[in-house]
Amino acid sequence: MNIEQLIARLDALESRAAIDALIASYANAFDRLNRVLLQGIWHADSSLDLPGFGSASSRDEILQMAENSWRKMPHMHHWMANPLIQIEGDSATGTVAADCVFHDIEHGPVQVSGLYHDSFERRLGKWAFKSRYFELHYLTPLKNWLPVAGSERFGQEELPTEQS
Repeated sequence: MNIEQLIARLDALESRAAIDALIASYANAFDRLNRVLLQGIWHADSSLDLPGFGSASSRDEILQMAENSWRKMPHMHHWMANPLIQIEGDSATGTVAADCVFHDIEHGPVQVSGLYHDSFERRLGKWAFKSRYFELHYLTPLKNWLPVAGSERFGQEELPTEQS
């Protein structure tokens, strides 16, 4: 193996690690209501399409859409799994399975599952999302679902107690 081949292999590994970090940062940014983290993972001309939840055709619109979502769903928990990523130079595509639990202030707890279809680009040495489209598999209300421990209470001050 020559130096050029080693450089290409190292670039592929570093690119994959950067893309994996983008996927995790997306989930963390939405779950933690972190505008700064969310802003850093998109190019200025990126797009986000979440059918049923909104769409945006620029980073500024994505941030506005996120802030609107956070007002409606202040508790979000995303789990991203099974990423399949194909990298070709400074471009990449991939799919990522997602399972999410949200607490919607109007509808209560819901579970959303589906598949993200992503494109990424490296510009000036930095990888970021170019586009992200969510293929909704299902959204279902979680009737009578209530956390029994933890810091999130979803608007309930106290849990019901048994009466003796």
